[in-house]
Amino acid sequence: MKHKIWLSSPHLSGKEITFIEDAFEKNWVTSLGENINEFESSLELFLKDGVKVCVLNSATSAIHLALIMLNVSLGDEVITPTFSFVASANPITYCGATPVFIDSEPETWNMCPKALKEAIEDRILKGKKPKAIIVVHLYGMPAKMDEILSIAAEYEIPMIEDAAEALGSRYKNKACGTFGRFGILSFNGNKIITTSGGGALVCHTQEDKDKAVFLSTQARDNVPHYQHSHIGYNYRMSNIVAGIGRGQMEVLEDRVEARRKMHDFYIDLFKNIKGVEVFSEPSQDFFSNHWLSAITVNPEITGKNREDLRLALLEDNIESRPLWKPMHVQPVFADALYYGTDVAEQLFDNGLCLPSGSNLSDDDRSRIKEVITKFFY
Repeated sequence: MKHKIWLSSPHLSGKEITFIEDAFEKNWVTSLGENINEFESSLELFLKDGVKVCVLNSATSAIHLALIMLNVSLGDEVITPTFSFVASANPITYCGATPVFIDSEPETWNMCPKALKEAIEDRILKGKKPKAIIVVHLYGMPAKMDEILSIAAEYEIPMIEDAAEALGSRYKNKACGTFGRFGILSFNGNKIITTSGGGALVCHTQEDKDKAVFLSTQARDNVPHYQHSHIGYNYRMSNIVAGIGRGQMEVLEDRVEARRKMHDFYIDLFKNIKGVEVFSEPSQDFFSNHWLSAITVNPEITGKNREDLRLALLEDNIESRPLWKPMHVQPVFADALYYGTDVAEQLFDNGLCLPSGSNLSDDDRSRIKEVITKFFY
């Protein structure tokens, strides 16, 4: 049987083990240590703009902390895209709040500014001004930040920027993750860099970072005994895991370049196949890390559909995956509010994520090309 070609598998640098061994030698096998400090510092230098980073055990934890720090609580409403992974919405419910889902726009597949404004005005009219906005940079593609930030500012609603998929992406040369009141990063096993599992909260002040560290380490008061005046969480990243992150930061730029080359590979592969569009930047204002390369297949033009393509790839032991199923049609959120049209649903029906890993070989690309060419011709 042919070896598996994964959608997006971990790609280590070789240096990770050095930092892990250092933690063992110094006995920093805890949520404190040099690896945490250095990993946070390297992320801050990479993102620029004077940000402060708190590394955590997941991006989901980071979203939850951001909502807590914005005082989101029982009965509040939080706006978030319908077209995203469920982790963008679940933490809203952890706070006892209610998600309000927004459709995508077709250029970046991210939150539609028009639907966002409509939702805010309607919720205010009904006496339920949203407490926060969570915007997502889907598959590494920056959202239309100027328009979204302008709307958030107009209605004085703080924004959380979910850049879990967008480390290394930029909008107008500014790093994704640095636009919002808080930013979110993910280091899950399939991300642009990985710590096996982990995330980070991006803050703009040392005060916010200190509060995030406090809350993520069970909110222990600064006294000799164990005393707690606030509800805390066990969300801090371990020093061992952060060692993997330090090794990964040394190759982050290389990983972004490799993912972008995979996108170029698909651009070339599909250039003569009518009815297939490769997800790409709409203008030079957008720089995507192309964490995942994705396509949409128009069955009326191609006579084919994305599900048949997925199965053809699977037959050759090549992993691909449908685009996110919108949250407003998920069983768990069936009763949630939704604003927009059917852009996200059309993307789900016709879209497919293709193998995008930075560790794919020329032989892997040849196999992918062979299957896709055979399928369409």
